[in-house]
This record gives sequence, C-alpha cells and structure tokens, in this order.
Amino acid sequence: METAEVARRSETTRVAHGTKKRNMRKAVTIGLFTAPALIVYLVYVIYPILSTLGYSFYSWDGTNDKTFIGLDNYIRLFNDSVFWTSLTNNAWVVLTSVFVQIPLGMIMALMLFAPIRGIRLFSSVYFLPFLMSTVAIGLLWVYMFDPINGIINQIVNLLGFENVAWLSDENTSLIAILIVVVWQFSPFYMILFKAAMVGIGEELYESAQIDGANSWQKFFHITLPLLMPTIVSSSILAIVGSLKAFDIFYIMTGGGPNHATELMGTYMFKQAFINFNMGYASAIAFLMFLIALVVTVLIQIVDYNRKKKGAF
Repeated sequence: METAEVARRSETTRVAHGTKKRNMRKAVTIGLFTAPALIVYLVYVIYPILSTLGYSFYSWDGTNDKTFIGLDNYIRLFNDSVFWTSLTNNAWVVLTSVFVQIPLGMIMALMLFAPIRGIRLFSSVYFLPFLMSTVAIGLLWVYMFDPINGIINQIVNLLGFENVAWLSDENTSLIAILIVVVWQFSPFYMILFKAAMVGIGEELYESAQIDGANSWQKFFHITLPLLMPTIVSSSILAIVGSLKAFDIFYIMTGGGPNHATELMGTYMFKQAFINFNMGYASAIAFLMFLIALVVTVLIQIVDYNRKKKGAF
C-alpha cells in the first residue's frame, strides 16, 4: 500500500512538473512573439508620454539646460485665456465630429444600400475626400473661401447676400473649417458603417418584413442596435482625433484670426517650435492626453453598462 501511494505521489509530481514546464514554454513562446510589438509600443507610445510628463515640470527652450519649476507650467496653463479658447474650440470639433460626422457617415452608408443606379460610382465619389492630402484639402478650401473670387461667395452672391470673409472673420472662421472637417472625414465613418451593415444577416430583415415592419422600424429595431459597437468605436475615434486635430486648422488659418480657430494642437506647436517653450508645450500635450484618456474610459464604461443592462 505504501509503495503504491508513493508511486501515485511520484506520478502526480511528475505530471505537475511536466505541466509546469509546458506552461512555461508556452509563456516564453508567447513572450517572444509579443516582444517586438511590446518594445515598439513602449518606445513609441509609453516612453514619449512619460517623457512629456517629465518635461512639463521644467522650463526649457529645447537646447539649453532645463530648470525644474514644478507645477508652474500647469498653473500658468489654467490661467491662460488662449488655452481655454483652444480647449473650447476643440470641444466644438468633438461635438461636430460626434453629432454631425458620424450620423452623416451612417446616412451615406445607408444610401449605398439603396436601389440607386450607379451606386458604385457614388461610393467612390463619397470616399474621395478622405483619400486626398490634408495640405491639398486645406489649400483647396482656402481658395474656395476666398472673400472675392471664391466659389462659396459666388454662391452666396447668387442667393442675394453679400460676400463673407469666411476665414478672416472671428465669427465665421471656425464654422468654415468645421465644414471642411466634416466633408473630409465623413467618408471614413461611411466605410466603417458600410462594413458593419454588410455583416447584418438578411434573414433578420426578411423576418421583420413578414411581421409587417416598415423601413423605419427595421432601422430602429434591427440596423441601429446592431450598429452600436461601430457607433461606440467611431465615437472614440472621432473624439480622440478631434482632441489632437492640428493640420487642417494650421494650414487654413494658423489658429487665427485672434485665436478664433486656435486648438490645443496648434497652440502646443506654437509654444514648442515658435516660442521655444518646450516645458509649457509639454504641459499642453500631456493635458491633451489626459482629456482623451478620460473621455475614452468614460465611453467604455457607459458602453459596458449598456451591454450589462442588455440595452441596444
């Protein structure tokens, strides 16, 4: 009996040891395959974020020695009226992206499924703005918004109104650029929604048709609920992209007139590469990161609670 018990224990120990070795080999294999991606992520994402946070505690012009000043850059930031203007403008970009671009992208995707002749051509035309260079788009629309010879003001004149100084007027400059942003990025969301709609089973619509559902009922009870994951993902992309927006605003107005179109990105750029105030620019950059992180986490929490409750 004792010999059998010892044998069983020895066998159990051997099996456990073998399992441990297999698990260790599996962990090493997984680690080797994920190491390159992890190294790239640490070097190009985590390290720059931590470096930006570190630089934000210094007064530094980018070349000479750094001077530690603690939270002075953040205190200055929260008392900077231009920064608050840029933050407000970023908020308008976020709202426009979420409540105009995404719904418009969804409508465009729905139109691609409509029984319209030549719909493939429409698909290509819709997506064309997203394929263009941002510099080309900016210059194109600068000429279109020209207060004298621009096509936009020619249309305004045909409607019986006077010329509008779209990009040089504080009251219209932000609106003008937001129009361009919507025109440029709505096709991207159209493609996302089109891909999601292709994955919706046709049998669901056929069942609804048998039950007597009309087009609106099919949309609100089938299409929209099944598009919610795409809507959440699109919202995160829109918010993060809007918070770090820079190129189109800098090309078209440079943040003017009188900071009317200033964004956190353009203000950070000016502080870093025009005023050579790297510490202050780093504080702006890190605050941009924090805002994007907090908003993204909140969206994920809301979406998790939505799924938990079983809501669409």
